[in-house]
Amino acid sequence: MEIVSIPVTSTSVTDTVATDTAVNSTSVTAVAPTGTTVTAPAAPSHHLRWRTVRPLGPGLAAAALAVAAAFGLNRLLPTVSPLTIAVVLGAVVGNLGLNLSLLRPGLSFAAKHLLRAGIVLLGLRLAIPDVLHLGARALAVVVVVVAVTFFGTQWLGRRMGLSRGASLLIATGFSICGASAIAAMDGVTKNKDEEVVTAIALVTMCGSMAIVVLPLLQGPLGLSDTAFGMWTGASVHDVAQTVATASVVGSAALAPAVIVKLTRVVLLAPIVAGMSLWQRRSTPTPAGAKRPPIVPLFVLGFLAMVALRSTGIVPKVVLDDAQTLETVLLAAALFGLGSGVNLRRLFRTGGRAALLGLCSWVLIAGMAYAGVRLVGG
Repeated sequence: MEIVSIPVTSTSVTDTVATDTAVNSTSVTAVAPTGTTVTAPAAPSHHLRWRTVRPLGPGLAAAALAVAAAFGLNRLLPTVSPLTIAVVLGAVVGNLGLNLSLLRPGLSFAAKHLLRAGIVLLGLRLAIPDVLHLGARALAVVVVVVAVTFFGTQWLGRRMGLSRGASLLIATGFSICGASAIAAMDGVTKNKDEEVVTAIALVTMCGSMAIVVLPLLQGPLGLSDTAFGMWTGASVHDVAQTVATASVVGSAALAPAVIVKLTRVVLLAPIVAGMSLWQRRSTPTPAGAKRPPIVPLFVLGFLAMVALRSTGIVPKVVLDDAQTLETVLLAAALFGLGSGVNLRRLFRTGGRAALLGLCSWVLIAGMAYAGVRLVGG
């Protein structure tokens, strides 16, 4: 029997065609009527890539529409972050009783991969010289405030009967930088979508309350404008909420507030990396499965962006565009996460979680105030 290789067409092959559909397939083998074996080229690799990417389209398109809506609503409600609006929109869409199976691949992709890309870009907000400008004592205060809030909130959460995941995410959001930190921690730990949404809702609620409450306390607490800025930066959760709170007092409070706040953001990398390492050591790895990296790649990317920003070579227009892109990516990711939330289960644990959030807020505000007084504020 003669073996030949020719392109397969509808006229040359009429009996049996065996097709290997795996991504790595290289040929299609068929038997012609004459008994001649035919080997034809497989589908081009770009066709295979398209078949992989195409299912993501509907979900990513839905996420894009949600991000546009979140930015539009943010213009009407400047104190509410687009990230918070995006996760709420996701939760609403996910609980309308719609069949989201067509959207799910793209939404899952956004929740994982776009999230990590956004965290990498978050590093461009930080410059090491600005952090070092605070001085050793102020840096030590920031580290202690973050550490006590992070571990203390988890301890309180377990005493209140909350899950480990909910306690961890609330602790991360209140101690570091709100929704961005919660999303980053969720990237290296296993949590329920409801726990993510609850934590984001709580940091948003308490951060919004801070814009009103903290300026009223400046006089009774005897804080100068500079000291108030440091207190705000050390205790308010989201960067935008920090800016809004300090701006109520004035420019003298705004500069120290932003620097202290971004110093807390720097601590996102070691805390997330530490939790990733703890997960790696405490979770058994099935035989033959690949172990997660000691330091997640997106955390290394975050640190690389911090180093790049610290060189001073990145133009301001690029930094502004990167910040916008970071918010877009994180909003898309949080919309994807929100779409998987079951609101009925969320409301069942809402009371205890809200109490933990308030306790965490009081804890970080008290620790930050003591720290500001300690450094002479």
